Amino acid sequence: MSEQNVGHTFGRLNRRQLLGSVALSGLCIPTALSSNIAHADTPKKGGRLRLGSSQGSTTDTLDPATMTNDFMMAMSYSTNAFLTMVDSKGNLVGDLAESFEAKPDAAQWIFKLRKGVEFHNGKPLTADDVIATIDYHRLESSKSSVKAQVSTIAEVKKDDDQTVIFHLQEGNAGFPYLLSAYQLAVLPSTGGKITDSSAGIGAGPYSVASFNPGVRATLKRNPKFYRNGVGFFDEAEFVVITDAAARMNALIAGETDVADRVDLKTANLISANPQIEILNIAGTLHYTLPMRTDMAPFDNNDVRLALKLAIDREEILKKVLLGYGVLGNDHPIGRPNRYFASELPQRTYDPDKAKFHLKKAGLDKLAVDLSASDAAFAGAVDAAILYKAQASKSGIDINVVREPSDGYWSNVWMKKPWSMSYWSGRPTEDWIFTEGYSAGANWNETFWKNERFNQLLREARSELDDRKRREMYGEMQRICKDEGGAVIPMFGNHVMALSKAIGHPAEIAGNWALDGGKFMERWWFA
Repeated sequence: MSEQNVGHTFGRLNRRQLLGSVALSGLCIPTALSSNIAHADTPKKGGRLRLGSSQGSTTDTLDPATMTNDFMMAMSYSTNAFLTMVDSKGNLVGDLAESFEAKPDAAQWIFKLRKGVEFHNGKPLTADDVIATIDYHRLESSKSSVKAQVSTIAEVKKDDDQTVIFHLQEGNAGFPYLLSAYQLAVLPSTGGKITDSSAGIGAGPYSVASFNPGVRATLKRNPKFYRNGVGFFDEAEFVVITDAAARMNALIAGETDVADRVDLKTANLISANPQIEILNIAGTLHYTLPMRTDMAPFDNNDVRLALKLAIDREEILKKVLLGYGVLGNDHPIGRPNRYFASELPQRTYDPDKAKFHLKKAGLDKLAVDLSASDAAFAGAVDAAILYKAQASKSGIDINVVREPSDGYWSNVWMKKPWSMSYWSGRPTEDWIFTEGYSAGANWNETFWKNERFNQLLREARSELDDRKRREMYGEMQRICKDEGGAVIPMFGNHVMALSKAIGHPAEIAGNWALDGGKFMERWWFA
């Protein structure tokens, strides 16, 4: 089987395809990690890193299953450990898993655990902890955002204390990628169950010293962390600063060392400061306007098409992202994804065609509310206001409802009929489609159900022929574009600012914000 016939690639052909082809042939692959340092400075330990985060809510908890924002993603990747991880080059490697292999049909995966790993409370890691963690997300009562993905697991059992065997309902060549999700942190179990998922006890490079939801968290280095050459800071402080100007002012004043989500209007000005570095990282980050398809008028696809045609995405990309991104086409697969359907025509601004679809829906005009907050993304409110003006030419009156940042993800997103949202994207097509678009998924923000789409999702997951899988994912992108419930106007870059006192590898990951969420492992004080 050639490298091109299995696996997924995040932006290019790389080691992951080799990993996939060898794994699917039944061979076992050691997955040793390296720190991948290519920076001129030599990493050294010490210091207290201070992060100014654009996100964070008073409803946040340390339960990985329900984490919903970048602040909590950073907390999870800093304090927890996972079976696998995506490195800064986009390769899938082992984390708690020393190696993993698959049977030829990719319906059974065997993971060998590292020996000598301890949780922060001193409990040794065993296969029982992995099984209890997965089962916690699979509970019928589970509110986990990855419940839809783990529901494809038919059974998880141990062969011995260091070996976990996953039996899937169907083959899944990309299954190991899922186990790197920040929600799937392996937690310590008691009696075969996770008894306190919000205790903040993990096996990551840092432990939780304090946690004040929506305000502040402090971390300290885990001296017993099992991987060498990572985790250089002694301590860290994450502070929620939702206002973009205040976040940048804190960095300029030396009150923080790192700030995420730079206000793009001031990025060039900030980059002129000799003490600050701007990181502009392309990836699969994209911005969405999810319509609840289970609520009128968004249950009518002609209404949804009218709204997709009534937005001038080129103007919004230019004025809101200021060139830090590319056009979206109303589906969530980005250019770096392996199966991006470049052949799909780009949807353009067409007020007359929008009017046509309104008439097909039996409407001469349309009035709708759009809930907006910069909690969704920097410039979300500005984008909504631009959209309001653009849509008016199609007889659509968009009432922009400015929502408070605090509690946005718990009180507005997936609650209000139409809102602003964002996705960091996922390394594989199956992952993003399953998590955000499959029927019944906890994070299916449009509450969309499409029989053909869900059939293709199941079939593509187990299809090992690369050509056939490409055709399936291409059709799924078309269905999302033409029948889905989300307006997806643009893909954006991860734009961060940091003090030049911070050292980092030359290559920065783009699969999540903040170096794939691994900045606490990979960065240091220069």
